[in-house]
Amino acid sequence: MKLLRHGPRGAEKPGLLHSDGTIRDLTGLVPDIGGAVLSDAGLAMLRTLDPTALPVVDRATRLGACVAGTGKFICIGLNYADHAAESGMKVPPEPVIFMKATSAICGPNDPIIIPRTSVKTDWEVELAVIIGQAAKYVSPDEAMRHVAGYAVTNDVSERAFQTERSGQWTKGKSCDNFGQLGPWLVTKDEIADPQDLPMWLTVNGQTRQNGSTRTMVYGVRYLVSYLSQFMTLHPGDVISTGTPPGVGLGMKPPQYLKPGDVVELGIAGLGTQRQDVIAD
Repeated sequence: MKLLRHGPRGAEKPGLLHSDGTIRDLTGLVPDIGGAVLSDAGLAMLRTLDPTALPVVDRATRLGACVAGTGKFICIGLNYADHAAESGMKVPPEPVIFMKATSAICGPNDPIIIPRTSVKTDWEVELAVIIGQAAKYVSPDEAMRHVAGYAVTNDVSERAFQTERSGQWTKGKSCDNFGQLGPWLVTKDEIADPQDLPMWLTVNGQTRQNGSTRTMVYGVRYLVSYLSQFMTLHPGDVISTGTPPGVGLGMKPPQYLKPGDVVELGIAGLGTQRQDVIAD
């Protein structure tokens, strides 16, 4: 299934993408795409529904972030060997963990907002893992039982805030509209191997990132297990698993986003995003 949320920001309604390409409304059947709806039982209930019997939503309707009630947006740094190389950094002996504020989360086609005083706003296409059932001290073999599905995310980053102003990376990752998520949550049964997904990103039609989750250092199973040793993962939590090479920071000379740019990105089987870049 491909689950989604549609409508104005702050008033999104649950929905799904039918196989005929239409968006169908789930209002009244589930409270939202989050919480218990993401459990095995919740997803099994949704699979019993006949999409043709559900109301059709205007395709022009705004899409919101594909999951509601996210308590933690956990990011993994330097998790692609080729991206670590372009950043001039070594592959870490354990996953680098940092947090993105949940207030950064927005819809897949909502604009990238360049913060005031920003000079180095950058792009990062990433595979997001959506937790479906609470995970604490789980093994890699058990990890996938706790995953509801996957989505595309753009881990937008302000590099000067992130690395040049001391402290942790969080302040360079958490600005408003720095976490486009969607267009849909694709349930894990539709993705045969999350470690073999082509991914790409363009800026103004020019390819910047063209990679694959094959070069991920720490895979999905490992990350879910690893993170669960330090914190309980709850339904709706998002793990953003890192980015392949091609970010603006790694270009020679570095290139960053400016108002008027258009960013497009996608991952095979998970859909695409499009964002206009505007100034705050």
